This record gives sequence, structure tokens and C-alpha cells, in this order.
Amino acid sequence: MPRNCIRETSAKENEIFLWKMDPPNKERRSPENGPSSARPCCSSLKMFLVALSFAYFAKALSGSYMKSTITQLERRFDIPSYLIGVIDGSFEIGNLLVIAFVSYFGAKLHRPKIIAIGCLLMSLGTFLIALPHFIIGRYKFETSIRSSVNSTSDLSPCPVRSSVLAAGPSTSSVPSSGCEHESMLSMWIYVFLGNILRGIGETPVQPLGISYIDDYALEENAAFYIGCVQTISVIGPVFGYLLGSVCAKIYVDIGFVNMESISITPGDARWVGAWWLGYLIAGLITLLSAVPFWFLPKSLPLPERRLAKYSPERTSFIKDSPLLEHKYQADEPANFLEMAKGVINIPAVALGMFSGGVIMKKFKLSIMGAAKFALGTSLLGYFLSLFFFAMGCENASVAGITRSYTGMESLYKVDSSLLASCNADCQCPETNWDPVCGENGLTYFSPCLAGCRTSHGSGIDTVFEECSCVAVGNHTASAGQCNNRDSCHRVFPYFLALSVITSFIISLGGTPGYMLLIRCIRPQLKSLALGFHTLTTRTLAGIPAPIYFGAVIDTTCLKWGQKKCGGRGACRIYNTTAYRIAYLGLTLGLRTASFFLCILGLVVLRRHVRRQEHNTLANGGTAAGELQALRKEENNSCNSDQCPQTADYGPERETRL
Repeated sequence: MPRNCIRETSAKENEIFLWKMDPPNKERRSPENGPSSARPCCSSLKMFLVALSFAYFAKALSGSYMKSTITQLERRFDIPSYLIGVIDGSFEIGNLLVIAFVSYFGAKLHRPKIIAIGCLLMSLGTFLIALPHFIIGRYKFETSIRSSVNSTSDLSPCPVRSSVLAAGPSTSSVPSSGCEHESMLSMWIYVFLGNILRGIGETPVQPLGISYIDDYALEENAAFYIGCVQTISVIGPVFGYLLGSVCAKIYVDIGFVNMESISITPGDARWVGAWWLGYLIAGLITLLSAVPFWFLPKSLPLPERRLAKYSPERTSFIKDSPLLEHKYQADEPANFLEMAKGVINIPAVALGMFSGGVIMKKFKLSIMGAAKFALGTSLLGYFLSLFFFAMGCENASVAGITRSYTGMESLYKVDSSLLASCNADCQCPETNWDPVCGENGLTYFSPCLAGCRTSHGSGIDTVFEECSCVAVGNHTASAGQCNNRDSCHRVFPYFLALSVITSFIISLGGTPGYMLLIRCIRPQLKSLALGFHTLTTRTLAGIPAPIYFGAVIDTTCLKWGQKKCGGRGACRIYNTTAYRIAYLGLTLGLRTASFFLCILGLVVLRRHVRRQEHNTLANGGTAAGELQALRKEENNSCNSDQCPQTADYGPERETRL
């Protein structure tokens, strides 16, 4: 009997026929686990969902914490943004090293244990990133401020016509004594290698975890389950960025230095937070996420409804086509639990991804419906993102860089000379970023460049006097940068509201788009296809994007710092207007190009679905005739007291149904 005849029977007819062929007390068997019931299957699957969600949470937390420490790493190791991009992209490099092997062979091995090994490697890599803090020297920064009130040194930032400056050596001075050792070993290499190890460990979590769920969950629940896992993965960055915020406010050498001697605050461009502390915490959480996977089985028994409909030779999207939508039973959507407050944008993404999974489950979206929904939400988010160009902050008012020394004229000079007539006699170094705020509301690069002759106080309470470049009031300046960016505070609520709405709309299409990827491939190729998708994403976006984004950001730098041993260090001041235009322009430009590929893919998908529908309808007449013959044969068998399962029963036939 042709297979398509049996496949096209209705769900109700299949249920009646299977009931006749299979006694109610018959045990279901999985190919590997032997006889089992549906309840242990559901219990084990839920345990796997919890374990995978925690693993997603751990890897998302450590990944987002890595993003939050970019500024701290840039300052601590005194490296430019493009090099930070290389470090950030090293995670993708590690992923690429093993993605093909894991995706192809991982599905044939014990998937939960492979994921457990991956979590262990992620934990080890995270600990390795924190290692430089314990082998590098204490952090030192340039300052013209005395560290203690009891200091007997007479601080004079601008000794007139003096060749030796209290603020530090000039640009032509000989490098300090520790330069030889420091130049031989770049500590950021440890961060680079640790991030590669994190990438290697993260590789099996997504393709093997998602394929495991899709293999053993009811098809109508798979999208909902995956949506839940993706939602948990978005909650991870909430805690990752919160952890980054807390650690950034703690001084890098906390516990090793007298904090009263630290004359800078977290708002200073020289400040480096305790970046290493968060990596230790994230590494411990990732290590704990590996534990549950060691106790999960290699495979689970298929649910009864899934076993009755499963057919290895069918592609998944045929089952999702509009002709067969009546086979699916929708459950009531679960309520979304309120997540952490104070952090708004990331929960909006989590809510969007969760809602996308609920929408796909409730409305039983076909493959074309999921594709259109994902494309529509992405387009709407794209158009809303255009409004970000109108939202910006004024540049910081820094004498000699964004403002003239009179404060009246706007300047945007890249690495220009900071000398003026008011500080020409001071012979100030132009590379030591040690900002002070004048009474006129203008920030000066250093007390020396502000022309200050004397000072009193210590630490962050230091006040500089007789500043010849501060032409108002008492000619004084205080330590630190001026905080006069009212335009940022006014526009921020509107920016935040638009960001939340845009993030929610774009993330709505996240889960349907992911299910689209899964349903378009054969079941036995699921892990390989997901791995190939990850491979392509890492190659085209994950590795090069941080590098060229960092290079573009570097072009907006107005003043670079200088390393202790010479050479360009980290950027001290950015042109915020140019930064905004360059960043948003590059982002939206890449998204514009991606839409052409999405539309092309949608056209190809539509043609394929229509061809499958046409083939199904063409076989409908033959299927109906064969179905009638099958029913007549069943009636004759039953009338002659012959059970269908004695002669015609076969597990292959049941599986096709």
C-alpha cells in the first residue's frame, strides 16, 4: 500500500486505527531506552529544560559581563578599541574551531554529557580571563594630585619656565624602568586565550540542546519550550550587566591599596574597576551549570502522540503546512513572570522572545506564517531605529579639543596641540589625561594645561588656584571632569522608551525565526544544520564585527592616551556626535543589506511550500480511493473475528501514521 495513503489520513482516523492495532496496556518503547511510559519522559524532559535554561543563563551572564568590562579592559591594558574587538571576537574563533565536529558527531554521542563538558570548558576559560589581575602589577595612573594631606611635597602643577614638571614627564622623556618587562609580555593575551576557551565550551550548548528538545518534545510544544529557554538566556544579561555595573564601581586593586590614596572616581576616564571579580563569580556559576547534565539520559522515550506521527523521511515543515494544521492542539499560554526592575531594555527582549513563542503556539503558525511574522517584526523595528539618529548628547566641553580656551568657539581637532598663550610658559606634557573642572564650566586636560600655579587639599578634594586659563571668578579649578551635559539627561527618557519598544518588537520574531530554521530541515540533520547556522553566523558576524566596529569607533576619537612605555594607548575623549552617526549608520546599513537576503529566502520558501502543497493535492484522489479500500478491509477483518494486529500489524506501519 502506498505510504502517502496512510500519511494523509486524519488525526481521528489514525487514533481509532492505532487503538485497534495497539492494546491500551501496551508499553511504548524507545529505540535505546526500552519500555517506558510518558510520565518519566515528561519528567526527564522538564529536568533537561531546567538544566539547559540554567546553562543558557550562565553563558549569557558571562558573555554579557564580558561586554560590560570592555571599557575596563581597554583602560587596564591600555589598548585601542580595534584590539578590544579582536579580544571580543576570539570567542567566535573558539566556537569555529569545533562547531563542525560537535554538530556532526555530537548528535551521535551522549548529548547531555557533551553539554556538561562544554560548560566545564566555559568555566575554565572564564577563570583564565581573570588570571592577569593576579600576576600583573598594581594599576598606576597619571595624576597631579597629592595622595595624602600629610604629604610634605609642595605641589605646583605649573612651575613657570621649569623643565621638570610635577604632573609627570614630557612626551620626549625616557620610558620608565618597568617598560622592558612590560613590553615583553602583553597581559591581554590571557584574556584572548580565555575567551577562545569560552567559545569552545559554548559550542555544544545551543545545537545539541535545542535539537534534544525538538527530538523528544511534542511538536506543538517544541516552539513554546524553545521560547522559554531563549527567554531565560535573555535574563542572563540582566544579571551580567548588573554584575558589571557593581564591579565597575569597585576599584581594581581593592584590598591591596589604601583607598584614601585614590584620587579618581568611577566617572574618570582613568578609573579601572574590579573587572576580575565578576569573572570569578561568572566562572563559578558556569561550573555549577555543568552538574545536572551528568545525570541526564542519552535519549528519552518518544511521547505517544509524537511516536504515532513521527516519520523520519518527512521534512518538518510539511507537517506545519496549512493543509495539516488541524493535527495540532493548542494549550493555554503561560503567563509571563515579572523580571528584575531597574533594568528595562533586556527584560523587554526576554518578554518579546517569550511572547513570540506563545504566539506561534497559540495561533499554530505555519512555516510561511512564521517567516512572514519574523520578517515583519524585523522591518518594523528597523524603521523605529531610524529615530535614534535624532537623539544625541552634546560633546564634553574640553579646552583645546572641543572648545577654544575662551570657551566661545567650538573645535573638533583630532590630536591637536593643547598649548595656548595662557599655559605656554608651563611646558606641560600633552599626553597625561588628568582633567580638572574650571569655574567657567570648561574641562581642562590637566591642571598644568589649565595654567594652575598652586593647590591645596588632597585626593578628590584637591582645589587648584591661580589658574591663568580660567578667566572668571577666583581662577580656580577642582579635580575631575565637569558634569554639564544636561542635554543627555533630557533626551535619555525618550531614548530609553524607544529602545524598549524597538527591542520588544524585534525580539517578537526571534523564536518564530528560530523555529523556521528547525522546521526547514530533516530531523536527522537537525544538529548539523544548527551547527552550520552557528558556524556561518560566527564567521560572517561574530569574528569580524567587533573588529570593524572597533576600528570605526576609533576614527571618532579626539584625544588618545599614551602608554607608559610609549605608543598610543586608550582613547580619552570621543566625538559623541560622530560616534553616534558612525555606530548607527554601520548597524542600520548592515541590516538593510540583510533584508534583501531575507526577502530572497522568503520567495524561495514560498515556491517550495506551494510545490509541496500542489504535490499533496495531486495525490489526494488516489489517497482517498486507497483509504476507502483500507476501511473496507478493516470491516471485513473485524466481521470474520480477525484482529488487525495479528496479520497486518507492524511497527513500521504505526510509525508512519
